[in-house]
Amino acid sequence: MEVVASLFDDVKRMNKRQFIYQVLSFGMIVSSALMIWKGLMVVTGSESPIVVVLSGSMEPAFHRGDLLFLTNYPEEPVRVGEIVVFKVEGRDIPIVHRVLKLHEKENGTIKFLTKGDNNSVDDRGLYAPGQLWLTKDDVVGRARGFLPYVGMVTIMMNEYPNFKIGVLACLAFYVLIHRE
Repeated sequence: MEVVASLFDDVKRMNKRQFIYQVLSFGMIVSSALMIWKGLMVVTGSESPIVVVLSGSMEPAFHRGDLLFLTNYPEEPVRVGEIVVFKVEGRDIPIVHRVLKLHEKENGTIKFLTKGDNNSVDDRGLYAPGQLWLTKDDVVGRARGFLPYVGMVTIMMNEYPNFKIGVLACLAFYVLIHRE
């Protein structure tokens, strides 16, 4: 609690000009991060160019906490063996699994079935009720690269709210002690 009280004391001691400078600096950092994210969306063609693996269903290819880099170019065909990230209607969190089978209809549309490498059955139980296949519209992106375990910080912040508060408090403290 002393750290929080110290932070509030530091803020109280700032003159208006210093406070406005800190707020504008923070705003520039946030807007820069948003611009980078939007730029990545445009370059990769994916609504989520970076995702974190949340379960062990893709082991040994990917482990929980791995950070995946995605692309989603519409002209690229889906292939068996490819690792895709897809969203299912009614579920908020995208799923990272491998394409198991392709099903091409006479009209040229292609549907596919996925499965986690570490799972014993395909993903039909994860799809929306009545859905037996995925389409390209369900795909958020295709895995192109990864950084092992870098996403564990994100997982810890979601699973342990006090950890998130601690990280944010450390960042706030860092910003306040490094002001000009």
